Amino acid sequence: MDAQLRERQRGESANGRLASAPSDIIELSRIEDRVSFAYFERCGINRADNAITVESAAGTVYVPAASLSVLMLGPGTTISHRAMEMIGDNGVTVIWAGERGVRMYAFGKPLTHSSALLQRQAALVSNKRSRLEVARKMYLMRFEGEDVAGLTMQQLRGREGARVRRIYKKISEETGVPWSGRMYDPSDYAAGSDIDQALSAAHSCLYGISHAAIASLGCSPGLGFVHSGHERSFVYDIADLYKAEVSIPVAFRVTASGTSDIPGDVRRAMRDEIYRTGLIKRIVKDIKLLLATEEDIELDGDVVLLWDEKNESVPSGVQYEDPCERSPFSADVEE
Repeated sequence: MDAQLRERQRGESANGRLASAPSDIIELSRIEDRVSFAYFERCGINRADNAITVESAAGTVYVPAASLSVLMLGPGTTISHRAMEMIGDNGVTVIWAGERGVRMYAFGKPLTHSSALLQRQAALVSNKRSRLEVARKMYLMRFEGEDVAGLTMQQLRGREGARVRRIYKKISEETGVPWSGRMYDPSDYAAGSDIDQALSAAHSCLYGISHAAIASLGCSPGLGFVHSGHERSFVYDIADLYKAEVSIPVAFRVTASGTSDIPGDVRRAMRDEIYRTGLIKRIVKDIKLLLATEEDIELDGDVVLLWDEKNESVPSGVQYEDPCERSPFSADVEE
């Protein structure tokens, strides 16, 4: 494949641009079929046909963009406009990660033209009763076998707090890593303890994967049910479903290993754990379950409708007129 890509690079047009049309939505890989994430730092990222090229002192690596869920760009990374154009076209979420991956900035394009799940999400979060029901579903995914039907948000938060404390205590005892509570400064990663640094790095990976799944399904990262007021409220909602199973154990195991490269080893361990657990498929399934309705939601259609206060929606591409002034010779459909 490398030889083919180099040949395509040599065949670029005079202005250095590769002639390629945007990918059809049906040609793109589903989010659940993609690699979890790739992390690069201190390198230059460009484009060669439908792959990104990662160039550093160690050489050049070719990565098919359509196979990625998340591209994490660490310190010292530069990326070309053409690479970003192709990455966006393939629905890849890009995270510009600060030093050691503490801060993140994301970009993503849905892998669906349908806004059905987004509309469903907005409707559910805009009503107190339905929002509480979705929040209860989220907590029920964590409180296996428990009845949360009658619990208020305050009761759910209290029960979740007790559950998380038990989890930290249990994993601390299993790994031998001391734990006295989460204490860290988001603006100063290096000042945190080893376990706090590991947790920050592990959670950052989990947030990236959750964000990618949400964006790919066409949902809003900002419309959360438990979290509120932040541009990634729904990202935090979804990521919290898996921390106890994925990112927290990974962080403690890596810390217990005594490694001198906590963020690097955490990222590699998270990548392996995400693959082992099939986490991306689970996230997609759980989002659809949380936002489910009795009606089938079509996500693969490419249909644009017009909103109507009586019929909910009417066809677009039609030249409508005032029915009171309608002429019998008027054309109904635009050419």
